[in-house]
Amino acid sequence: MKVFSADDVHRQLDYPGLVEALRAVFKDGVDVLHRFSFTQSLPDGKQNDWILLPAWQFNKYQGIKLVSVYPGNEKRGLASVQGLYVLMDGQTGVPVACMDGAALTVRKTAANSALAATYLAREDCKKMLMVGAGSLAPHLIQAHCAVRPIKQVYIWNRNSAKANEVAAELQQLGDFTVSIEVITDLEKAAAECDLISCATMASEPLIKGSWLKKGAHLDLVGGYRPDMREADDEAIRRAGRVFVDAKSTVDDCGDICGPLAAGLIKESDISDTFQLARGQRPGRQSAEEITLFKSGGGGHEDLASAQYLLQKTSV
Repeated sequence: MKVFSADDVHRQLDYPGLVEALRAVFKDGVDVLHRFSFTQSLPDGKQNDWILLPAWQFNKYQGIKLVSVYPGNEKRGLASVQGLYVLMDGQTGVPVACMDGAALTVRKTAANSALAATYLAREDCKKMLMVGAGSLAPHLIQAHCAVRPIKQVYIWNRNSAKANEVAAELQQLGDFTVSIEVITDLEKAAAECDLISCATMASEPLIKGSWLKKGAHLDLVGGYRPDMREADDEAIRRAGRVFVDAKSTVDDCGDICGPLAAGLIKESDISDTFQLARGQRPGRQSAEEITLFKSGGGGHEDLASAQYLLQKTSV
């Protein structure tokens, strides 16, 4: 069985190739896809989450990710997301690879948003706003820049020091030449940008729909619980049609279940990446349309990423 460290995962999973690997799994589909979530309530009102994400393509590969989300880890000097992924042969059930789950998560999550952007963001995107400066931020920026001709990236975070750290990390990459600027005026930057990506733990919306310019694409990645929101109701209204990676993975996401419960959108207003990849639903339909994508994640994305990693290292 091959074992891949976090460094191995980051080195091998290039964004152009990973985006196409994900596109293939959305076209082909999976035979089994589940999500199991367990919660530990904490005295301070917060919670730790343990999530199990199995997926199976019969006679090909099966795999499962074990991921923990411990928000308090930042105070311990640890990443809030920890995990492990195990890939098994779909014909024999024999384990063939084990890899760092946290590294796989940030890579596949970023590539998942970039894949959606190939259908939803304008082809001439020039300016991007990154809201949040956690572990996902540099990867979302790199992934989006891999699929769109972005020239300017703005980074906003409540703690500007962390935003500066992300900017410095990107500037140290020899092959990353996009201009990067840390900003404090979120409204001004949001109004200017063609693509806005959010990866936060916000419980109150950070992005207001009234700020969005015509033609903007809004990528919501962070909020994974009903009590989390990254964009307000006006953003949902202005987008009209809402896109998700898989409908089964966003049931508990506040940016989707909240507007559904309030009657702002109907189930029929929601399209997923399976439908986009198969040509069953249209993506962006005009240069002035505002598009909104909510990433829920899913074991099929991890499965595709793990297979791509194995294939790259087997040649």
